[in-house]
Amino acid sequence: MRLFVLSVLALALASPAAAQTVKIDTGRLQGATADGISSFKNIPYAAPPVGALRWKPPQPAARWSDVRDAAHYGPLCMQAPSKDNGVGPGPASEDCLQLNVTSPSLKAKLPVMVWIHGGGFTNGSGTAALYDGTALAKQGVVVVTINYRLGRFGFFAHPALTKEGGPLANYAMMDMVAGLKWVKRNIRAFGGDPAQVTIFGESAGGIAINQLMLMPQARGLFARAITESGLGREPTGPLAAAEVKGVAFGEKLGVKADQPDAAAALRALPTDKVLAAGDPNLSLGDMPIADGQMIMGSPVDGFAKGREAKVPFIVGSNDIELPKAYGGGYSKAAGGLSEADEAQMVAAYGSREAFETRFKSDTIFTEPGRTLASLHASHGAPTWTYRFSILSAGAPKFLPGTPHAQERQYLFQNLNASPWPTDGRDAQLAKTVSAYWTRFAKTGSPNGEDRPTWPTYDGAQQMIDFTNTGPIVTKAPDAVAIALIAQRAAAANTNK
Repeated sequence: MRLFVLSVLALALASPAAAQTVKIDTGRLQGATADGISSFKNIPYAAPPVGALRWKPPQPAARWSDVRDAAHYGPLCMQAPSKDNGVGPGPASEDCLQLNVTSPSLKAKLPVMVWIHGGGFTNGSGTAALYDGTALAKQGVVVVTINYRLGRFGFFAHPALTKEGGPLANYAMMDMVAGLKWVKRNIRAFGGDPAQVTIFGESAGGIAINQLMLMPQARGLFARAITESGLGREPTGPLAAAEVKGVAFGEKLGVKADQPDAAAALRALPTDKVLAAGDPNLSLGDMPIADGQMIMGSPVDGFAKGREAKVPFIVGSNDIELPKAYGGGYSKAAGGLSEADEAQMVAAYGSREAFETRFKSDTIFTEPGRTLASLHASHGAPTWTYRFSILSAGAPKFLPGTPHAQERQYLFQNLNASPWPTDGRDAQLAKTVSAYWTRFAKTGSPNGEDRPTWPTYDGAQQMIDFTNTGPIVTKAPDAVAIALIAQRAAAANTNK
């Protein structure tokens, strides 16, 4: 009998304890607590965008009377199956507008970090193991991860929908704003301070962060921002062009643009048929859409006009985002450089090998990020920029530097989700990177404690490089080459 009692006690101690109930504006939630960290999952922040609410702005979530089980993740937003470690467990559904909260204390008043996941706006979720907020929460912040509509469900324009009036086209961005409004209303129940919200995101999530900084609808919903590999000069197609593509999509599935019930017919299309018809293309400017209400154009253009929120800002990218092995090398056919320009770029990089290795990555990621940093700093806002060069010893030897998306497991300290083996050195580096991010969320500056001081990015172009031997303060590398890329981009924009 004594052995049985001890076994039951050991099992109880090893199992996650039930978290206390919290009350939000739509009802009560019951999550779970493990190792002193409380988590609440699958919390609706808007009504299911299905049926008549497909391709509509997010509507208020329904209230519930019983205590809602918030111990388990909800579905992904609708997307094609993927093995990406940033996607998370399935299944996928159009009914997906939920968020997840991880907190070290429900009675405190802690800074909040809201994560916007990447995935090209066509895949990913806030439920992936890669984005588990436990390690960040242990550093004294409340972490929120959200799902938002993806692909065709998140970005779509059609004349029949335009006729309905109101916000349109960028439903994914509307979802993010709705999630941030939910945080402002409810985060106190989880120990968070709605006045200290940091938004941070990677890749498409970084694109979203840049646009949220520019959107009037998001003003006042966050106090700090971090963009990781978030481009900046990506095209944003006009609403009229998106409507033309939307008509073609509808007709492909049997919905004529001039039929009286076109909007209802579009919303009645089976989910699997919408998904199978293909997603909009980020690289072609299909998402986000310059609707003139939420999205006005590219982030660089908006920052140049001083329209961004003047909040503390961290922006950066990885060492070599697009290695040759991933199709990121330079080729004459796709590079778009004249022989004279190519020779000038080779000289700026110092060698043809460096030019061919870095030019594409720098054009798409590095230069736009540094330009955003320079513009934001010129407007008097505190700005820091970085390069992430950490590459685990287990990474493929053909990689010349850290590729796209490989900073995520370090800043979340979830190295178990790394695609390559990691070791104790990686764990220590992850601890350092993560501490800079959480310190920024707490104070509006990444500096403090015993880490190297990260200088603000100004005319001296000082930045930090996260390397395999630790963070190094340096002047922005390849400054001459980056300046040439910026000149080409500005000239191309002028000639549009």
